[in-house]
Amino acid sequence: MTLRLLQHRSGIGERSVIAAQGDAAHFVPGFSTIRALALRAIAGGIGLAQAVEEAGQGGSVDIAAEYAAGRLLAPIDHEDDAHVLMTGTGLTHLGSAEGRDKMHREAAAAEKQTDSMRMFLEGLEGGKPAPGQVGQQPEWFYKGDGSQLVGPGDALTMPSFAKDGGEEPELAGIYIIGDDGRPYRLGLALANEFSDHVTERHNYLWLAHSKLRQAALGPELLVGDPPAHIEGSSRVLRAGQVIWEKPFLSGEANMSHSLANLEHHHFKYALFRRPGDVHVHFFGTATLSFSDGVTTQEGDVFEIEAAPFTLPARNPLTRAQPADLAVQPL
Repeated sequence: MTLRLLQHRSGIGERSVIAAQGDAAHFVPGFSTIRALALRAIAGGIGLAQAVEEAGQGGSVDIAAEYAAGRLLAPIDHEDDAHVLMTGTGLTHLGSAEGRDKMHREAAAAEKQTDSMRMFLEGLEGGKPAPGQVGQQPEWFYKGDGSQLVGPGDALTMPSFAKDGGEEPELAGIYIIGDDGRPYRLGLALANEFSDHVTERHNYLWLAHSKLRQAALGPELLVGDPPAHIEGSSRVLRAGQVIWEKPFLSGEANMSHSLANLEHHHFKYALFRRPGDVHVHFFGTATLSFSDGVTTQEGDVFEIEAAPFTLPARNPLTRAQPADLAVQPL
């Protein structure tokens, strides 16, 4: 069974790590964060699963009950938010066969392909190189530091100036940089790579602005080899009623890039290999309520579910109050 790791905070603020397999879960003695567990594994030259096994078993725990009680945290963090980098890649997913055929027909008919279309087709052709080879680089964007990372049940807050706050159901790779500067993948998390699609649609050169937003992770870190095929559901609820719902696909079988290729083109930059840093890297999606004409509102709830994760990424939408942005000369 697949190992899943979670971070827990008790009613009195004490933190701990939970290991879950199937329906069974227990506390991991001696560790208060998944990051500390990962650093122990790296220092010992072992994997996370072995580090959990060597730690022994604490008391059993019902993770569904702890989730409902609001005692589960995002499955990665750092005591200094500046040492968590949130980034992502886009135009990485194939979407449905119908969608692919439509894109190809449009590309063939167009006198001049858009930059987005060119990048998508280049990824189709060169995004999954042979082992040891370097493939086509993807679209890349920056989302923010750890202060922008939202945990299970917490609100996703769009800025006061945002034109839209829309969900993006996907997977995120969770990484830590070892003392030797090597990136280590801890696992995958279910994610909502929250974005401003109205701003992006106005002008694609505003993509960078549209991505500077919070993002949410589900509570579980999936350890081990990433599944090639993940199928889940994404929905938007308003006043407790589902106003939009659609299945989404992820995993390499549904992508135009391999994870190894996306990882290479992120970590090839030395500034992303700073020892001790944590990286949350979003792998992209092909499914958006915005594409189906949905306009979200404050109070809407985003809900994303996908096996083998057993708990959802569920977050309400809110808007921040305007801030005083005037720069004060000194």
